[in-house]
Amino acid sequence: MENLPGGRTTTLPTRDPSLPAAYAEALEAQALPPLWAALHVLLPAERVTRAVPHRWRWRETRPLLLEAARLVPIALAERRVLVLENPGLKGTYAITATLYAGLQIILPGEAAPSHHHTPAALRLVVEGHGAYTTVDGVKCAMEPGDLIVTPPMRWHDHGHEGHEPVVWLDGLDLPLVRALDASWASAMRPAAKPSADIDSSQDEFTAAGLVPRGSRYADTGYPQVRWPWTSVRRALAAMAAAAPADRPVALRYVNPKTGAPPLATLGAEAQWLRPGERTQASRRTSSAVCHVIEGRGETRVGDAVLAWEEGDTLVVPPWHRVEHRNLSPSAPACLFQFNDEPVLRVLGLWQEETAP
Repeated sequence: MENLPGGRTTTLPTRDPSLPAAYAEALEAQALPPLWAALHVLLPAERVTRAVPHRWRWRETRPLLLEAARLVPIALAERRVLVLENPGLKGTYAITATLYAGLQIILPGEAAPSHHHTPAALRLVVEGHGAYTTVDGVKCAMEPGDLIVTPPMRWHDHGHEGHEPVVWLDGLDLPLVRALDASWASAMRPAAKPSADIDSSQDEFTAAGLVPRGSRYADTGYPQVRWPWTSVRRALAAMAAAAPADRPVALRYVNPKTGAPPLATLGAEAQWLRPGERTQASRRTSSAVCHVIEGRGETRVGDAVLAWEEGDTLVVPPWHRVEHRNLSPSAPACLFQFNDEPVLRVLGLWQEETAP
């Protein structure tokens, strides 16, 4: 049986029909399938994936999220989420073989209870103001475009002190952790009052290249858990103003003390596309989920061309050639992505190929 995302399995060949029946039955009785019967399925000549390129339109998903908020009380749902399930991975709750993505909504006055779990998670705020996430007692404001990470086994909850629905994109390494039989979550408990009303991005990590000699926050190994979009966008705009026209404008989110990805298994990037810009086609062994923070354009993923606008989300399966294009002649476009690149690098499986 071959393990697939979400715990599903598919049967692999376990018998060689050319073998004597009695011998084949003896092998089966001893749980000794012959490798040669499935070798080219286990190790195909080309990289293969069941995940397919796909786009979720914000103007179509937003009404369904609002309806979910009307129909499903937060006390019942605990986490009110619509999962972005890859059409090629039906029934898996996965967007790629290693990544999970979902759109979560919270209403004014609601509080999602606190828990912790083994999968690593990140949140990119899509719409609305007034909500917050608490990570290990640190209150992180949630404004559109902000990135917030919740490392494995860190207590976290969500609250809302504003006046309008707030939606964010959840990204987790859940399929990967499930494939390792390591997925686990604590029982829920009521959200507690935050111990810190601001996060380190607001007082200790406000400028590149500077870190505090001593932090007032607990040493958890994750000195920064929130990256405000206002800071990221300002950095992208400055980079775009100075970079040559043929150089891409992209920034990685990193741990400010180590330069490592913000989470051990999940990488994140923000990309600025100048008016009319078309990126050079490339493909990577990692998979990625892209979200449009602003602008409109199109992305070619393999043979598929996916048009996009603000709020849309795209999935890029591994080893698919990708090319982004900003369709506006006068305004920039900004794309966020999270990916499984850190895992591929640690395993020695990372490869990137750029078209000549």
